Amino acid sequence: MLLINNETVEEILDMKGCIDALETGYRDLLAERAVYRPRIDLYVPQDDPERMYRWGTMEGASRSFGVFAIRMKSDMLEWPEGGTVEKYCMEPGTYCGLVLVFSARNAEPLAIINDGIIQHMRVGACAGLAARYLAREDAAVVGMLGSGGMAETYLRAFAEVRKLREVKVYSPTPANREAYSRRMSEMLGVPVTAREGVEDVVRGSDMVATCTDSVRVVVENSGWVEDGAFVTCVRSNEWEPGILDRCDVIVKLGRGTIGTLDQGMRRIAGYASYVAGTEDETKRIVTPSVDLFAGQHPLLTDLMGGTAQGRSKDSDVTLFLNDGTQGLQFASVAGYVVQKARELGAGREIPREWFTQNIRD
Repeated sequence: MLLINNETVEEILDMKGCIDALETGYRDLLAERAVYRPRIDLYVPQDDPERMYRWGTMEGASRSFGVFAIRMKSDMLEWPEGGTVEKYCMEPGTYCGLVLVFSARNAEPLAIINDGIIQHMRVGACAGLAARYLAREDAAVVGMLGSGGMAETYLRAFAEVRKLREVKVYSPTPANREAYSRRMSEMLGVPVTAREGVEDVVRGSDMVATCTDSVRVVVENSGWVEDGAFVTCVRSNEWEPGILDRCDVIVKLGRGTIGTLDQGMRRIAGYASYVAGTEDETKRIVTPSVDLFAGQHPLLTDLMGGTAQGRSKDSDVTLFLNDGTQGLQFASVAGYVVQKARELGAGREIPREWFTQNIRD
């Protein structure tokens, strides 16, 4: 059995491999050879009303990779001034997220993987996969809102599926957007310039991505979006609701959470959740006032399978709602990582006997 840390994942998982792994997983889903259980969260309120514990899981299986995977994360949450969601494990700057991978052919435990790199890569790669189907072939100018890990992987994914000429970036902290500009220019060999505001980034861009941790609307005027643009997001609240009317084609990644809530469950920030607390304690959880993910739209698999209409002309504005099927993403990408690790002799071997037993449940 392998223990695979983020450093090893970073060495063996490139963006092309990640996008290809996801496409394999979604082709499996189309062929009824994959399955996923949507995300479910569990919250535990604290005596300190500013803090909340959250446990989240999502799981899936792909027959092409022959694996089942479950991603688990353990977070303390805070919402400073109600503007962003901050999370950590034990102390700020430390995080706990794991992907457990098992063989779907003989039930063998295969790997435990730190989820940090996989998490960012799979979200960005899904945006890149969608851009492959929804962005204009000549899309070359990217407007990026956000300068963190997701903004990096989104841009890497766009560069994988389209030949970029220019990137504009804005985030509220000048030092962060300047650092992003330098880092991504060097990484991709494309001019990346920091801009002073949201409108400047959105106008004139062929592809626009919002990659923020804001719980408030980031793009307040969808009229800034150019004809022919491809638009996407990380969170459900980053675009004002008018973006749905501005777009000619809207595609969602998949089902984000279960539709019918069981007894004791609540829907929080779009996901089915359990809360070990009262109604008043639950109200401490800051949730966005806008939820673009809630509507019913054609899915990416519909587009891939030819049962949904994509871009029909260059002037179409296309929107990709990057939410859903998280469990399948982790099965596909983690399955690919385990394959590569075995091929390359990467990762740390740990005794399988630590995780098996001779007592039947």
